[in-house]
Amino acid sequence: MGLTGTALAVDAGNTKTDVVLVAADGTLLASARGGGFRPPAVGTARAVDVLADLVDSVREQAGLPGPVGHLSAFLANADLPAEEADLTAEISGRGWARTVAVRNDTFALLRAGLPDDREPLGVAVVCGAGINCAGLGRGGTTARFPAVGRLSGDWGGGSHLADEALWSAARAEDGRGAPTELARALPAHFGLAAMPDLIEALHLRALPDHRRHELVPVLFAVAASGDAVARALVARQAEEVALMATVALRRLGLLDEPAPVILGGSVLTARHPLLDERVGQLLSERAPKAVPRLVTAPPVLGAALDALDRAGATAEAYERLRGSWAQDPEAGPGGEEAEAPANSAR
Repeated sequence: MGLTGTALAVDAGNTKTDVVLVAADGTLLASARGGGFRPPAVGTARAVDVLADLVDSVREQAGLPGPVGHLSAFLANADLPAEEADLTAEISGRGWARTVAVRNDTFALLRAGLPDDREPLGVAVVCGAGINCAGLGRGGTTARFPAVGRLSGDWGGGSHLADEALWSAARAEDGRGAPTELARALPAHFGLAAMPDLIEALHLRALPDHRRHELVPVLFAVAASGDAVARALVARQAEEVALMATVALRRLGLLDEPAPVILGGSVLTARHPLLDERVGQLLSERAPKAVPRLVTAPPVLGAALDALDRAGATAEAYERLRGSWAQDPEAGPGGEEAEAPANSAR
C-alpha cells in the first residue's frame, strides 16, 4: 500500500456514500458517510466532490495529511467501461492515493460475500434502489450487465417497484386495471384519502419524489395479505433476481458446480418472506448447485477487502477487518452475512 501502509476504500451508492481508511494489517482507522453519488445527474467532477469531503474527514480522523498507497472505489453509475475510465481519471487527479482502482459497486457486494483464502468465484445480485448483477469466474473473467435502466433491459429495484405499485393502483382506481388493495394502501400511507389525491400530490411535488421509496414496504405488506396484483409484482422481482444470477453463472461457466450467489441491497435484506421463498425456489430449479448467501454488512467492507487483496494481506488482516463490521450494529446480525433462505429446500 505504499509508504503509508494505508488504503482508502469507497462504496458510493445512489443514496449514500461510505469511505473508510484501513491499514495493511486490517485495522479500520477511520470512517465517514455522506450523500449519494450520481455522476449522470451532476457530472463526474461534482460527483467526485462528494467523495472529497469524506476523504478529508477520514484522513483528519487518522491524522494522515498526505496520500495513501491505494484507493479502491466501487461506485454506482460506473456501469460502462467509459464511465469507469472517466471516474478513474478524475479520482486519480485528486492526489488522494498513489494508485486507484474503480469498479461498479455491485462488485463490492460480491467481494464482501466471497471467502478471503481462494480464487474469487461467484456472482452477486444487488436489489436496492435499482437492480444489478456482477460475477467473477476463473482467471479473472467477469460477467456484468449495463444496468442503465429500461434501455438495457432492467426490471426491478425499489424505485421501479414503487412506480409499478403506483401504476397498478392508479389503474385499479379508475377501472382500467384489476382491483387491488394497493389503491387504498398507497394513499393511506401518506394520510390521503384516495389515489387521485396521491397522484396530484406527487405530480405537483406536494410530496417530494424521494418519498416514493416508502411505498416499497407497503407493496410487500399488501402482497403478504394475499392481494393478487401485489403478489404478481413480488413474483416478477424474484424472477429478475434469479434470472440475472442464473445468466451470470452460465456466462462464467459456473452453473454446473457449487458457486456462491451473493444477495444484497435493501429490498433483499429486508427479508420479505414471499420474495425470499420465490427467489429460493427459482434458484433451486435453475441453478441447483448455487450456494446463496445474504450479505448484510455494508458494501464498503468489500471495497476494504479489495484493498487488502491488492496489498497481499495475511489471513489475520482479513479476520481483523471483518471483525470490525461484526461489532457494528448497522451491519446486522453476525455483521457480515446470513444464510439466505434461497435454496433452503435442498
